[in-house]
Amino acid sequence: MLRLTDSLTGNKVEFTPRDPGKASVYWCGPTVYDAPHLGHARSTLAFDILVRYLRWTGLDVTAVSNITDIDDKIIARAADEGTTEPELAQHFEDVFITEMDRLDIAHPDLRPRATEYVDQMIDIISQLVDRGMAYTTGSGVYYDVDRLDGYGALAGQSPEQLREGAGARVEVDDDKADPLDFALWKAAKPGEPTWDSPWGPGRPGWHIECVAMSLDLLGDGFDIHGGGDDLVFPHHENERAECLGCGRPFAQLWVHNGMVQVGSEKMSKSLGNFRTLADLLDTWDPRALRLLVLQTHYRKTMEIGEVTLTTAAAALERLDGFARRIAGADLPDAAADESAVERFRTAMDDDLGTAGAMAVVFDAVRDANRALDAEDENSAAALAAAVFELTGVLGLRLGKGARGAPVDEGADRAIDDLVAARSAAKAAKDYAKADRIRDELTSLGIVIEDSATGTTWRRS
Repeated sequence: MLRLTDSLTGNKVEFTPRDPGKASVYWCGPTVYDAPHLGHARSTLAFDILVRYLRWTGLDVTAVSNITDIDDKIIARAADEGTTEPELAQHFEDVFITEMDRLDIAHPDLRPRATEYVDQMIDIISQLVDRGMAYTTGSGVYYDVDRLDGYGALAGQSPEQLREGAGARVEVDDDKADPLDFALWKAAKPGEPTWDSPWGPGRPGWHIECVAMSLDLLGDGFDIHGGGDDLVFPHHENERAECLGCGRPFAQLWVHNGMVQVGSEKMSKSLGNFRTLADLLDTWDPRALRLLVLQTHYRKTMEIGEVTLTTAAAALERLDGFARRIAGADLPDAAADESAVERFRTAMDDDLGTAGAMAVVFDAVRDANRALDAEDENSAAALAAAVFELTGVLGLRLGKGARGAPVDEGADRAIDDLVAARSAAKAAKDYAKADRIRDELTSLGIVIEDSATGTTWRRS
């Protein structure tokens, strides 16, 4: 049984879906005013892996991740660049999806945009006003946090503690009765996009959009809500307050992934260590980043840099080398090794323990190689089947032609022909010719690997 850490309680709890046989998952997508960075990749990969695993266990999953396409930052950048907010948002939405595709991230079943849900947001705000949970001022409509018992529970702090430590994380506005009160509706300002509402023209606040979208698409009391742990406060705390303020149950489980560090510091523009995802993927195989994420528990802060990516790339090459060896072996069809699959499931069921799950995969690779060396084809076939099934569950494609690196099929065929010619020369005991062919392959950057089951090759 899968157990996940619930951010609201801090405890590991059994995942029991609201609807038997189904799972509903919502995680916060990007605000599309700039190119995606490494933090976007880490968070989206975490939920991609969660959804893939839930589906592998047999659940029918509905996965939803939004696009915030109206926001202060979008308005400011559109003004700076002399374009419209919709044009800017569409451009960076396309960029985001393109980069996620490079990481082989499965698209969510539904990808709603904030601007498509303004009517639903207005309806929720109206309910909050009618229930006395919100008040109006000249600058908009605000949620009154003192009206909700337990405000701050998700952040693990009292309102008094939040007031002391919030600083720049809450919006400064003299119209608010309390610094923690937050905008549900922002009154129109010159030059900004606006919608009509019972409180005059304006636009919704940030937090209300996720409430409107998640409840509309997944229903009250849906299973899992998540995102990066930087969203716990104020975004997710305020979402929770809005839903509870309407008297409706929100997510059963809150799941948050840890942040990314570059050079042992949290990645941010202010620290000068901000790097776009495209920069990294132009330099490294995207699968190396996925493997690095897999080898770090999703709740832990992870380091992304030259050393960690080099280590991940080396581990990926070990997996690819195994895939090439299996491709060259004549093995019988076999079901995945039951012991490996069970140990993988045990690791994943313990709070999505991907690091332990990958250790199971590498153990299976080692044992399969030993079985091949011993000419134990049945064991090798079962272990190989487990490796490919389990890496598939984690979204990690192996071997030549795996997504993430361009493949020149013509060049690969030419190398295959040279390797075959070398093998034929060795069989004919023409070792001088075999050595010449090896030298030619070496000059092309090809590494030859001979084993009892045949010869494979890889690029150096």
